[in-house]
Amino acid sequence: MARSRPRVWLVTACAAVLLWASVAQLVAVGRLLLLFGVAGNADPSPPPSALPPPRIYKSNGYLKISCNGGLNQMRSEICDMVAVARLLNLTMVVPELDKRSFWADQSNFGDIFDVRHFIDSLRDEVHIIKQLPGRFGARDSDVILQMPPVSWSDEKYYLHQILPLFRKHSAIHFNKTDARLANNGISTELQLLRCRVNFQALKFTPQIEGLGNKLIHELRAKGSFVALHLRYEMDMLAFSGCNHGLSPEEAEELKKMRYAYPWWRDKEIDSQAKRSQGLCPLTPEETSLVLRALGFQKDALIYIAAGEIYGGDRRLEPLRAAFPKLVRKEMLLDSDVLRQFQNHSSQMAALDFIVSTASDVFIPTFDGNMAKLVEGHRRFLGFRRSVMLDRRKLVELLDLYTNNTISWDNFASSVREAHKSRVAQPSCRRKLENRPKEEDYFYANPHECLANSSLCS
Repeated sequence: MARSRPRVWLVTACAAVLLWASVAQLVAVGRLLLLFGVAGNADPSPPPSALPPPRIYKSNGYLKISCNGGLNQMRSEICDMVAVARLLNLTMVVPELDKRSFWADQSNFGDIFDVRHFIDSLRDEVHIIKQLPGRFGARDSDVILQMPPVSWSDEKYYLHQILPLFRKHSAIHFNKTDARLANNGISTELQLLRCRVNFQALKFTPQIEGLGNKLIHELRAKGSFVALHLRYEMDMLAFSGCNHGLSPEEAEELKKMRYAYPWWRDKEIDSQAKRSQGLCPLTPEETSLVLRALGFQKDALIYIAAGEIYGGDRRLEPLRAAFPKLVRKEMLLDSDVLRQFQNHSSQMAALDFIVSTASDVFIPTFDGNMAKLVEGHRRFLGFRRSVMLDRRKLVELLDLYTNNTISWDNFASSVREAHKSRVAQPSCRRKLENRPKEEDYFYANPHECLANSSLCS
């Protein structure tokens, strides 16, 4: 009996080892399934505790970037610059955000995005640091080269024109980064990296995520809802020179504002010509007519995803009369909760971004950066319904209707007919040789990163 006891222990120990080995193997398989998106609706990002292994490479230098523009423009710039840093084997510094634009938002990267997540989630692609090493002097032009890269450039430009500059300069500061990487003609690997930054690495702070989710919860409790990106804001009207529906005093105020910013256009703008070409945001009154024509009923819950509307409540009155269930974040959240985000336009825009990507329907009245990036996110999330308005056709129909040239029935049916094919759906990105500004924007339709990417091969 005494001799058999060690055998029992041995058998028990072996069984335990086999059991733990089986469990470990199952866990490993589960992680692989999660990684490749096989396990149902699994989150494509790695588990919080499982960081990707760091990429080991010889750095060719330091890349510092200063973004320009609003939140969504800066978001796309960051994605582009991570791709450039990866292409050139550079060490990247956490981006600086625009503090000099019209909005005068003093938010830093860490006030909007989760810095640690950004660095850790990309560590198998790019080494990212919070600031340049102390040996770099801010004004040492012999060491840090200040320059903007050429717009809409492909990989050859960065490899042949930018990379050689690091032989002389240990660090380069890209002081303007909007639209510096081409839409098309980029390797699939870099396109996928741009998407990885956009959809996974650029995660909002827990405070912003929490408040954004609270907004969604408040709206969902009331039923389905439309996110309306009503781009009828002072900066857009001043920059575009669009003054349809404004008083002469208001038009003059916006004109003076445009002249006050040297990086905006300072020439005379033919507002009527721009509007007829579809280059102006719809007014709130025009928007109310279009929404009704598209079939939205008076009881539709509409969330305005925008900053301060030019003209305030007075300008919103026609839209509110048509759709009484018109709400804004200021109406849904306690003022004490929202106070920390006020006077920070990019943080407020982040809240609108979260709500817009989650809405049942998304409708922008102007195809700016937010409209494009939200459209791209909604495509990535499974082609949630986004209605991209044909403003050129709408202006023509609106003028005919308001001039009593056509009836309401004719107007409504024409609007619906014009937008049958303007609901975001799987499609290949349009390419135009030597006309990158007129191409479909990568971030509105990153087809390489979507489930139907093989259709565009």
